[in-house]
Amino acid sequence: MKKTVAPHSQALKDNLGQRLRRIEGQVRGLQKLIENDTYCDDVLMQVASVQSALNGVAKKLLSQHMHTCVKTRLAAGDDAVLDELDTTIERLLKR
Repeated sequence: MKKTVAPHSQALKDNLGQRLRRIEGQVRGLQKLIENDTYCDDVLMQVASVQSALNGVAKKLLSQHMHTCVKTRLAAGDDAVLDELDTTIERLLKR
């Protein structure tokens, strides 16, 4: 992992932490649904819900990344950050 260019604000950490704890609970719920032989379509709907929640975390973090880390590196003349950002966005969109 790369060194942090711009530290995350406490508000962002709190927000992302809360979202991830909620997702963790959803995943535990998925495990119980599987253990209880829940109807597949109901499980799949819950999987979609978890994926959507993870996408929300990714969007929030990507926005923060662009407004802090990418901006800082561009201001320092580091244009390579744009290729890195392209790769990151491409990976996120493959989901």
